[in-house]
Amino acid sequence: MSTSPSDKFVIGVDYGTLSGRALLVRVSDGAEIATSLYEYPHAVVEETLPTSGAKLPPDWALQVPTDYVDVLKKTVPAVLKESGINPAQVIGITTDFTACTVLPVKSDGTPLSELKEFANNPHAYVKLWKHHSAQVHADRINELAHARGEKWISRYGGKISSEWEFAKGLQLLEEAPDVYAAMDHWIEAADWIIWQLCGTYVRNICTAGYKGIYQDGAYPSQDFLAALNPAFKNFVIDKVEHQLGELGDKAGTLSAQAAQWTGLPEGIAVAVGNVDAHVTAAAANAVSPGQMVAIMGTSTCHVMVSDVLNDVPGMCGVVKGGIVPGALGYEAGQSGVGDIFGWFANNYASGEYQAAAAKLGVDIHTYLSDLSSKQPVGAHGLVALDWQSGNRSTLVDHKLSGLIMGLTLATKPEEIYRAIVESTAYGARKIVETFNASGVPVKEFIAAGGLIKNKFVMQIYADVLNMPITIINSAQGPALGSAIHAAVAAGAYKNIQEASAAMGGVAAEKYTPIAANAKVYNQLYKHYNDLYESFGHNGAMHSIRDIRDAAIAQGNK
Repeated sequence: MSTSPSDKFVIGVDYGTLSGRALLVRVSDGAEIATSLYEYPHAVVEETLPTSGAKLPPDWALQVPTDYVDVLKKTVPAVLKESGINPAQVIGITTDFTACTVLPVKSDGTPLSELKEFANNPHAYVKLWKHHSAQVHADRINELAHARGEKWISRYGGKISSEWEFAKGLQLLEEAPDVYAAMDHWIEAADWIIWQLCGTYVRNICTAGYKGIYQDGAYPSQDFLAALNPAFKNFVIDKVEHQLGELGDKAGTLSAQAAQWTGLPEGIAVAVGNVDAHVTAAAANAVSPGQMVAIMGTSTCHVMVSDVLNDVPGMCGVVKGGIVPGALGYEAGQSGVGDIFGWFANNYASGEYQAAAAKLGVDIHTYLSDLSSKQPVGAHGLVALDWQSGNRSTLVDHKLSGLIMGLTLATKPEEIYRAIVESTAYGARKIVETFNASGVPVKEFIAAGGLIKNKFVMQIYADVLNMPITIINSAQGPALGSAIHAAVAAGAYKNIQEASAAMGGVAAEKYTPIAANAKVYNQLYKHYNDLYESFGHNGAMHSIRDIRDAAIAQGNK
C-alpha cells in the first residue's frame, strides 16, 4: 500500500496469550500498513518454573514479563522497516492486553520475578488471565460480599471471578506472604507495559472497573477486606490504588529508553492501556448501544455499550467508561473456545488424521472442520459442555469442567470436534439470551479474533444464535483498536467515537442463519441448557476436581 510523506501513523501493540503483535496504521483512514508478530519465548508457564524446574500445581498459568518488553524491541522496529516510512511520521503508540493478567512489582516497576530472592518463587511471576487456582479465594470473596450486602457485587452479575485482581491478590497474601509484603504495586500487565513505554504508572479505567472491582469511585472497603483476612485490610491502599486514566487519554510520552527499543521518536504520545477485547469495539466501529462484539480466540470475550444499567446474572461487569468514556460498558465471556479446539485436535486427532491433513496441505483444524461439515446437523448424536477451562459467564466458576454426552463406539473424531465447536456456540447463545432476558438487548452480533477465519465455525455460530453475524474488517482487531486509541491520545481525533468511525469498520458480507440448521440447533440447545443447569449446580464436577487435586498432592509428597 502506497503512503505519502505527509501521512501520519500510529502503532497498536496487541499482547495475546502466546504472542505480541505490532500494527502500523495510517491515521486518516485506518489503513493497515505493516504488522509483525513475536512469540513469547517462555509462552505460558503451566507445568514447571523456567528458573528452577519446580512443578506447578494444577490450574496455574504464569508468564515472564521480559517477554513483553521483547515484543516492543522486536515488532516495532520490524513494522517500521517493512513499511519504509520515516519514524518521525508516527505520532502515537499504545497497547492492549489479555486481562486479568497481573504481576507484583517494586515501586520502580521492577517485577519481583526479576529479583534474585524471588526468582524461584512462582508467585513472583505474572499470573496470566487463565490462572484459575484462586477459585477458593474468589468463593470466599463472593460469599462475604453477599453476606454483607455489598452493592458492588451486583455489578458483576453476583460473582467476581478467580481470574481477577482481588482473588489472585488474596491467594498471593495467603500462599506467599513474603512476596506479598515485598511488592509495592499489584499491577495489571496492561498498565505495566505502558509504564515501560512512558515511565509513568497510570491504572486504566477498564481493568480497574472490570477486574479490580472499582465502582462508583471506590474499591471494596477496608472493613470488607479485613473480614476476608486481617492482613488484607490495606490491600487497596498499599498495593492497588493509583492514578486512573480514561480510555483514549495520554498516559505520558515515549521515554528515551523506549525510543531506543523501538526506533520511534522520543516524546510521542503513549495512550492509556486497555484490554484486548474492549479495545476491539473501536476497531469494529461498534460503539453504540446493542452492538455486541465477540472477540473469538483462545477464549471469547463479549463486550457491548449500552444506555441502560441492569443486573445481568453472571456478567463479568458493567463499568461506566469501560469501553468508551461516558457510556456504560458490559462484559461477559467464555474461558475456553479456541483453547478447547486446540486441546482436542492436538491430543485426540490420531496420527492417521494428522497425516491426512498434512497430505492435503492443511492444518488439523481445517481438516476436521471439512470432514465434520459434510454431516447433517445433529447427525453425530452429541451434546457437549464447553467448560474445559471452567465457566466465565454465566456461572463464573472455574472448578467446572468439560462434558460430552452421546458418545458411542461409532463416534468419530470429526464428530466430537464438531460437537465441541457447537458447545462454544451454545455458550455464546446462553450469554446473549441472558443479556436479552435482563433488559440489556443484543441487537447486533459482531465477531472478531482469530476464529473468524474459519467459515465452518462462523456458520455454526450464526445457526446456533439464529441471528446474522457481522465480521470485523480487520484481521488484527485489538491492535487496530489500540492504534485508534493512540490516535485519540495524540490529538488526531477528538474522541474514540470519531476515530472509530474514520479508522474502524466491518465487512459487507455477513454469516446468515440457515433456517433448517437453526431448527435442529434449537432442539440440541435445550439439551445443552439442561446439562448446563444440572452440572453447573450439582457439585459433581467440583467433587471430581477435589479428588484429582488430592491425588496429585499425595503423589507429589
